Amino acid sequence: MTEIDLTAIEAERERIRASYLEPAERRPGSSARGLHHFAVVARDVEETVRFYQGVLEFPLTEIFENRDYRGSNHFFFDIGNGNLLAFFDFPGLDVGPYAEVLGGLHHIAISVEPDTWTRLRGRLDEAGVEYLEESGSSLYFRDPNGARLELIADPLGEMYGSKVL
Repeated sequence: MTEIDLTAIEAERERIRASYLEPAERRPGSSARGLHHFAVVARDVEETVRFYQGVLEFPLTEIFENRDYRGSNHFFFDIGNGNLLAFFDFPGLDVGPYAEVLGGLHHIAISVEPDTWTRLRGRLDEAGVEYLEESGSSLYFRDPNGARLELIADPLGEMYGSKVL
C-alpha cells in the first residue's frame, strides 16, 4: 500500500468544502424526488426474499419479469420512506459471485429506528449472520448474494452526530 499524506488530504477536503458546500439556509433544494430504487443482482430469488423479508423485515412489494432480460425476475422490497431495494436474477447467465471492487458498490446503508436496530441485530444472530458492529449504531454484514449492507440507527440526514442533509 502506498503511503498517504493525511495533511494534504485534509487540506483538499477543506478546499472542496469551501468551494462547493453551501450553508443549509442557502443550499437549493434537490431536483430529485428521492431514491426510486437501488438494484442489485440476486443469485437466488427465494433465498433473497427469505433474507430481506424474513430476517430484515423488509416487505416484498412486487415481483415481475425484467423487461430487459426474458425470464429474469425484478423484485422489490420496501425499505421505508417511499424507497425500494430491488433485485434482478439472470437465469442462464453465469454472472459469477458478487465481487466488491474499487470504483464499485461498497455498501448499502439503511436507516432503522434504534429499537428496530436492536431487534434486527438479534434476528441476525438467530439467523447466524456474521456482522461487524461499529460505534453502537452501525451493523455491517453481507446478504446471501454477497452484497455488503449497513443497518444504521442514526436518523435519516444525520451521521456520527452531524447533519448531512
